[in-house]
Amino acid sequence: MTTDSSEAQRTELTPGAQRILEVASELFYRRGIHAVGVDTIAAESGVTKRTLYNRFGSKDNLLRIYLETRDRRWRDLVADRLAAEDAGAADPVRRALAPFAVLPDWLHESDRGCSFVNAFAELPEPEHPGNKVIVAEKKWLRTFFHDRLVEAGLPGPTAGTLAVQLLSLHEGAIVSSAIAEEPRAAQAVHDAARTLVSAALAQD
Repeated sequence: MTTDSSEAQRTELTPGAQRILEVASELFYRRGIHAVGVDTIAAESGVTKRTLYNRFGSKDNLLRIYLETRDRRWRDLVADRLAAEDAGAADPVRRALAPFAVLPDWLHESDRGCSFVNAFAELPEPEHPGNKVIVAEKKWLRTFFHDRLVEAGLPGPTAGTLAVQLLSLHEGAIVSSAIAEEPRAAQAVHDAARTLVSAALAQD
């Protein structure tokens, strides 16, 4: 499974820069992008603004790396699940639903909702480097569903439509869990997704 831009743009960080990134990531996610300034990030990281700029160049670049790091962690989680499925019976339905299987663990640490959606709401400029990461992440997930469904034997058009349905279910679970405080959301959409995929394969 490829990781597109997140793999190509992986940034090697010094321990000090990693500390800044960890602090900034928590602040961006908990308080919002525009509410958090460089002064706050530097102060809570225990560094000067000059050090922060020396390490990352700008707040926008720090934001981009924050989003890429989240993206990489998510993709790695899905990839690990897929590898576990492949090590067993490699059931095509379970492979296609790997993102749903790992969603409960992801939501456990994401009680403020999807970091990509949250950031998207604050970045109206399509050309913003952070925006590009966000769009790529959602398109990657849709493509993941599509490709696994094709591998399972569904024709391209059917797989494409079903991939959009699975993406919508998946994203809806994140919103329901965070905002409606619905603890059953992840399991509910997993069950619904399994029903949809099983029915599509039965009709093929």
